[in-house]
Amino acid sequence: MIDFGTIHHLPTENNNVYIKQMSLPAGYYVETHVHNYEHYGLLGSGVAIVEVDGAEGKYIAPCVITIEAGKAHKITALEEITWFCIHSTDETDTNKIDSVLIKGG
Repeated sequence: MIDFGTIHHLPTENNNVYIKQMSLPAGYYVETHVHNYEHYGLLGSGVAIVEVDGAEGKYIAPCVITIEAGKAHKITALEEITWFCIHSTDETDTNKIDSVLIKGG
């Protein structure tokens, strides 16, 4: 598994916002996955291809992308990127968070 320098911004007792921050070198990608709910992806820097249910879009930072519930999506860095996945959850255990957020995870 590749280390994307993941930083977990965990929810607090005052909010249920979880943000997963990753840095991807050019040519690397985040595996295709699905969530049971709508969430946001924020491209903080760089250029990426975001594939949602087979349809690709090219994005240049900064921008926010809405990923609809039940849609398979994959993020590929065309140049080095900083990517933020923004979710609503109260899970604070980083060892469990993907299994809680990703459908079938």
